[in-house]
Amino acid sequence: MTGANGDDGDDVARAPWIPGPRRAADDHADLTADRAVDRAAEAHGDEHRAGHGAEAEETSGVEPEPDVPVLTHGVLKSLLGAWALSACSVGETKAVEDHLTACAPCADEALRLRDAVTLLHEDRDLDLDPLLRSRVLENCLGRRPARIPVPDWVTPYDAETARLDALLRDIGESEWHAPVRLKWYDGDRIVRRKSTVAGVIGHLLAVDGLVSAALGLDDPLGPHAPELSPSERTEAFWSGLDRPPNRMLRGPWREQSHTLIRTVSFAGRGVADLTVTYKDFALPLRDSLLERAFECWVHADDIANAVAYPYAPPSGAHLHGMIDLAARLLPAALAHRRRAGLAAPARDLVAAGAPGRSLHLEVEGAGGGHWYIALDSPAAIGSPERAVAQVAMDGVEFCQLVAGHISPEEAAAGQEGDREAIRDVLSAAASLSRL
Repeated sequence: MTGANGDDGDDVARAPWIPGPRRAADDHADLTADRAVDRAAEAHGDEHRAGHGAEAEETSGVEPEPDVPVLTHGVLKSLLGAWALSACSVGETKAVEDHLTACAPCADEALRLRDAVTLLHEDRDLDLDPLLRSRVLENCLGRRPARIPVPDWVTPYDAETARLDALLRDIGESEWHAPVRLKWYDGDRIVRRKSTVAGVIGHLLAVDGLVSAALGLDDPLGPHAPELSPSERTEAFWSGLDRPPNRMLRGPWREQSHTLIRTVSFAGRGVADLTVTYKDFALPLRDSLLERAFECWVHADDIANAVAYPYAPPSGAHLHGMIDLAARLLPAALAHRRRAGLAAPARDLVAAGAPGRSLHLEVEGAGGGHWYIALDSPAAIGSPERAVAQVAMDGVEFCQLVAGHISPEEAAAGQEGDREAIRDVLSAAASLSRL
């Protein structure tokens, strides 16, 4: 950095100017100098009051010039750290600051030390960055990839169980008994069930046991548990507890989820097609773990609402997979409702694998996309050319409909075309919900 000399105009190299450290009276005052001034004032008080009263008043507040020691470059450099911390005497401070105006290397070092000192006093948020875990894992795996990686189709379940576990770690003992109101659809009827945070974890533990049993692992209902639906398993688990559900269920639930992920990861590629039976229906393991991830998120959101805890939807990629699973299940759900007399009869049956009448489901937002739902037969193929209706809605809103948290009448933001087909598909989506 250069500057102009006011007298001769020559350019002279100057070190950067650095403001001195903040002075503190108890740290930096030269007490010996102050006592000397006091003794001088006492000795000559009469003379000042008699002949120089006005001059004494003007100069009484002036501090004496500090005694500036003559120090070598090495000593001054060693004082830079103390100077940055405001730990030098007045004379040493003046000597260091005079030296900084002439020595550029020391001035640069002083600037770095002063910046470092400001970091020691900065107020910082003690909460960890929510993305810290993912960044650390990404960095570690980038340096050393996992020997046995988690399959892509298992990652939604891995992510949602980890997010719920983080929520459970944050809540207090009393919040485990906070009331949680569960709601789902049975036919066209809304069903409600009261539970607690601990009761919901017991429900997840019991239903995940279906996947455990399919893999030959321990079933939380015991080795001789009969074939039960998810709702029946939950009621059996709750009634079999010696005491009301409490936070002690978190350990078995988390250990079970870790065991499932570890077992599937080591099992290899063929395990994805293993069948998991839910009594009334069955899913391949690939879809079953995606369904378990969906239910884990839905019930984590129920718990978060009960304890006033902020909780975000899944990532866009995972949400897309959950929506895709629901869309693939809709034709069968619609056929089931038709057999029960809850949906309009089929209008145009076609051969298996042929394009049939369809509803265009357009899901917006994160995880969104376009799906064509076959209306008349699960064996038909949804086709844009044969679409007779269109429904547009937000991705999270669609998942709330599938979870039974909102009604078909509340769900669709945009509807066009065959009203009967729209009503039947939205009702079928709500019928996918259960305890």
